[in-house]
Amino acid sequence: MKVYSLSGPSGSGKSTTALQFAHDHQIEAIIDDGLLIKNGQKIAGTSAKFEKNTIRAVRRAIFQDEAHRKEVKEAIKKHHIQSVLIIGTSDKMTKKIAEQLELGPIERFYYIDDIRSKNEIKLSQFIRTTQGKHLMPIPYRQVEQNFFKRLIQKGFDIFSKNRVKLGETTIVQPDFHRQTIDILPNVYVDLIKYAISRNPHVAKVEFLHFSMKKLYPRIYVSLHIKAPVRYDAVAAMEELQKQIAFEFQRHFEFEPMDIHIFIKGMI
Repeated sequence: MKVYSLSGPSGSGKSTTALQFAHDHQIEAIIDDGLLIKNGQKIAGTSAKFEKNTIRAVRRAIFQDEAHRKEVKEAIKKHHIQSVLIIGTSDKMTKKIAEQLELGPIERFYYIDDIRSKNEIKLSQFIRTTQGKHLMPIPYRQVEQNFFKRLIQKGFDIFSKNRVKLGETTIVQPDFHRQTIDILPNVYVDLIKYAISRNPHVAKVEFLHFSMKKLYPRIYVSLHIKAPVRYDAVAAMEELQKQIAFEFQRHFEFEPMDIHIFIKGMI
């Protein structure tokens, strides 16, 4: 059995990248938050996200329950799994899981900040803090909805670099994650308007939309630029994108994934 570890702080996006990472490194299965996942499907275990408080969630994640531990160990044997990626918040945690499941020593340790950008990590942590949203790397249909007060939504499909579907994700809000910071949608919109107002080449904003769909913040702006155009309009709009990104970084410590700006005309 080849055993690998992927660790990083809570909410840093480990589950988001797990399927792609395992595929790229030819790792057969994943152990994440109490689940055993193979080929993008849950084959055994119960997610720690089903628990009612943080302490019970941690115990579930490190397989302290004997029946839970036995179920996953038997599934590993049944499916003849030869390589596994253990996900946790630290090396100590992944080592504990490997020990509990009698998988043998961990061959190599990977870390989330080696495979995700600082902005992606900050964005994931921001969403966790403000919305309490957690991502599970299994399909929506495999999530037992009765465990949750609210099942947020289907997540997104995970594809390999050559566009082969590796699996799906589901976005949930566990009962134990109740402490969140509420930010109204108009706060983001007002910040975008402020950044636009500081650009000397924008004459009028016709349409502005901010979306956090499926955990990816995207901005769409349709506007008119000032005439006469004796300046580089493309460079001016690139500068506007940088201004918007700067304001988000300054106030929220992350940058939007996409900032789309459409020039409708001149005034």
